Amino acid sequence: MTDNKSSSAGSTGVDIGTSPYTLYQAGFDASWELDLFGGTQRNIEAAIRSEQSAEDELRYSLVTLLGDVAAYYVDARGYQARIALARRTAASQRDTERLTRTKYEAGSATAVDLAKASAQAASTEANIPTYEAALAADTHRLGILLGRAPTAVSGLFAKSAPVPAPRMPLPTGVPADLLTNRSDVASAERKLAQATAKIGAAEADRYPSISLTGSVGTSAIRAGDLAKYSSVSWSVGPSITVPVFDAGKRYATVRIAEAQRDQAFATFHSTLLSALEDVENALVALSREKARAGKLAEAAKNYREAARLSRSLFETGSSNFLDVLDAERSLYSAEDSLIQSQVAIAKYYVTLAKALGGGWVDPVDAATPLIVDANTAPHAREALR
Repeated sequence: MTDNKSSSAGSTGVDIGTSPYTLYQAGFDASWELDLFGGTQRNIEAAIRSEQSAEDELRYSLVTLLGDVAAYYVDARGYQARIALARRTAASQRDTERLTRTKYEAGSATAVDLAKASAQAASTEANIPTYEAALAADTHRLGILLGRAPTAVSGLFAKSAPVPAPRMPLPTGVPADLLTNRSDVASAERKLAQATAKIGAAEADRYPSISLTGSVGTSAIRAGDLAKYSSVSWSVGPSITVPVFDAGKRYATVRIAEAQRDQAFATFHSTLLSALEDVENALVALSREKARAGKLAEAAKNYREAARLSRSLFETGSSNFLDVLDAERSLYSAEDSLIQSQVAIAKYYVTLAKALGGGWVDPVDAATPLIVDANTAPHAREALR
């Protein structure tokens, strides 16, 4: 809508005056460009690849988050197991201390034996607060990773549970599977496709473009007359744009796009090699840790028998106290190392699952946002309170 003023004069030359009036206008124009050299199609392809790459990056972030949650949960259960072991061992060592005190009072043990028995029990008990602090830190971190308060999941660990034992064997897949399973590899591949499409768009921009434009307009003194008693104007015609003076710039744009494509390919190649490295490292670490856990289990079994025998012999006076201390200390060390090895196996399993691109059955729908803001229009910022 525009405001105009006009004046008119009669043939007699008498000034009849001027008066303002409102002129209402409405119009529509459109333009269509003929995609002779495929530039528009390549731009569409580049946009699609960019969207796919963003979705893959979201999935990769979710894989990392899920892996961190699993790793901290395993760690927390491991510390629970180590706390329980330390308490059981300390209770057994206190029993040994009482037995030693009885023998000392009877004259069959020395003050040195009694002091060593008490020191060993206290040393084991000293580990408990350290493990409890580590357990609390892991549970707090789990709460943060789940988007809750640090103490939100503490109730989950009110009761002890064994260290998670992963199922074996884990499918390792083949290199081709990594392209579809690993989101970071897929994202790098999409970016390479996007960069390649941009080369075609830049190349098409070097050639002439043909477009067809048209417009229709109407004007009237009253808004209700725009569709009835109004003046109508229209225009239609083709236009041709030929790049002449900036041809060198457009050619340089193509070269830039080609360099960006080469950079995207190098990134894709590096990402793929890193993915293969992650899989190989996780497989080797998991395999070797399983072998180590087997030896630790055997050692713990033998030390358990040695501790039982040495204690029985000490009670009957057939063995010295140093044998009992050494057997109990070795048993505790072997069992604690076994728990740590079980934790490492579970975490290596998580690492391997992440290296293979995940591990859940149902895919994550990255196209549906978790948070939808219904009030997307511009609005004034609320004052800070």
